[in-house]
Amino acid sequence: MNPQLKEKIITICNKKIAAKGESVGVSFYAFFANKNDDPVLLMEAATWWIETHQLDHFEKAVKIKAMVESM
Repeated sequence: MNPQLKEKIITICNKKIAAKGESVGVSFYAFFANKNDDPVLLMEAATWWIETHQLDHFEKAVKIKAMVESM
């Protein structure tokens, strides 16, 4: 995984967990702005989320953070 994407995922998960608690869910869209300003990074996240790990649309932020940190 691209180091930029990895850092972005961890940062966003930390923010979501701090704001809403450990039960907060996220989708891979949570790591991007509403406009598609980085399509390559978005596709990398989508591929990792959907194809590689076959995750549900929403997953617990703590789960995603742990998965990314273990890479």
